[in-house]
Amino acid sequence: MRPTKILSHSPSRPVSGWIDIGPLESGSLGRREPRWSRVPQFIAFAIGVASLAGCARQVDLAPPNILILMSDNHSWNHLGCYGDATVKTPNIDKVAEEGVRFTHAFCPAPSCTPARAAMLTGQDIWRLEEGANLWGTIPSRFAVYTDLLEEAGYLVGYEGKGWGPGDYTAGGWNRNPAGNRYGSFEEFYNERDRGQPFCYWFSSRDPHRPYRTDGGKEAGYNLDSISVPPYLPDVPAVRGDIADYYAEIQHFDMEVGEHLGLLSEFGVVDDTVVIIASDNGWQMPRGLANLYDSGTRLPLIVSLPNRIPGGRVVDDFVTLTDFAPTFLDMAGLPIPEDMTAKSLVQILMSDRGGIVDSQRSFVVTARERHAFARQGGPGYPARALRTREHLYIRNYVPDLWPAGDPPLYGDVDAHMLQFPSPTKMFLLQRADDPEYRSLFNLGFLKRPEEELYDLKVDPYQMENVAKDPAYESARTELSAQLDEYLRRTGDPREVGGEIKWEQAQYFKESDLRPEPSPAAIEVLGLDERYSYVD
Repeated sequence: MRPTKILSHSPSRPVSGWIDIGPLESGSLGRREPRWSRVPQFIAFAIGVASLAGCARQVDLAPPNILILMSDNHSWNHLGCYGDATVKTPNIDKVAEEGVRFTHAFCPAPSCTPARAAMLTGQDIWRLEEGANLWGTIPSRFAVYTDLLEEAGYLVGYEGKGWGPGDYTAGGWNRNPAGNRYGSFEEFYNERDRGQPFCYWFSSRDPHRPYRTDGGKEAGYNLDSISVPPYLPDVPAVRGDIADYYAEIQHFDMEVGEHLGLLSEFGVVDDTVVIIASDNGWQMPRGLANLYDSGTRLPLIVSLPNRIPGGRVVDDFVTLTDFAPTFLDMAGLPIPEDMTAKSLVQILMSDRGGIVDSQRSFVVTARERHAFARQGGPGYPARALRTREHLYIRNYVPDLWPAGDPPLYGDVDAHMLQFPSPTKMFLLQRADDPEYRSLFNLGFLKRPEEELYDLKVDPYQMENVAKDPAYESARTELSAQLDEYLRRTGDPREVGGEIKWEQAQYFKESDLRPEPSPAAIEVLGLDERYSYVD
């Protein structure tokens, strides 16, 4: 679809978002209103401010462009603006200074495919059928914000992963749900009609494993300056692994800088909302594919200095799922009733920091099948409720291995030991070492049906107090609160019904019969090949 081109609102002084295209086409009787000229609540706020300031001239502002800059498997606390004194992220830090930085942003699932599916649809993963899985598909009957924006006149595209990994054609799509794929932001922008709003999703591969060998050393990171969380061994191998991870983040920061530079070159800085976020937590034991903060808590920064009051830090609980209703709200479009998420526009347009919306006092996250890492292919179904004081986790099948079946523990990357993962290898080599056994157990062994963590005394969520009598009241209350949310949103784990994702196809055949790397085979005494389906 190619929408009609738009005209300047005022022939003497074009307003941001409106561009004069010159003489009207032959046969035209006058100026035509573009499909995207509606004034939503997001824009109306800016108009109201102008009016209160005594502006006599009517100011029409078009719905904003949207630029999403997403890292891959990147925990919230590993940016300079989030307090990490070692990692080098000057471009992102500058955006945070000018914009809104969220301290309690989470992914809906600690797994790429379902997290991105929830982001696109605005719905919790248990409502998306096969979309709840990694390397699955998603039925095309689910509406995505990208299609809705495109139908309203936006140019929509993505670069990198978009929705996935998986097979979207199996769900009935003729393209990735993220839109049309482009090789670069420049290529995408060159297809834009003048004045046409756009939504572009740049999905970086960084800092996804495998990390560049000696990347941290080449980037000049001093291992002594790196802080190791207490659920990992504080040893040189792990510090070096984190340094390599930091180098990947530094590369993502450079990519952010490049895209911001292009916005300036294109002359659309004042009309473009910039969103910087990750999709999941980092790829470490108890990180990716886990419902602890290390797997679900994300960086999230939103900036549009001329419209969104900046320089703020917001503590409200938000998730990637909120993106879909937010973008539709910004574009002045109706939000579908089946979206379980809520728009962030009211928070963004507030001039307040701290807690802006007191109703955003918790978040619910979930996991189903991450990698094909257990015999027969089952996932590890779990749900979690995160408040300011506690993290409550419900593991539906505690007899399964949460990290995947031994000895590969394929839900911890490198998931099939097919590429280097120094931290995972260090722990696997020392599973029986008294000095590190407790950390190995935390990362790899089976877990009880319920987990409860007191975040005031245990911010890294290492001591499960679910059976402690002193926490019985909190456990009961949090369990009931989780029940209420899951039932209200129709989770078949709680309300019954078909669980379509359990036997859904996994579209990466090589994972069904993994082959560990020669180095892992030698160091750990592994077989050359394993099978989860025979």
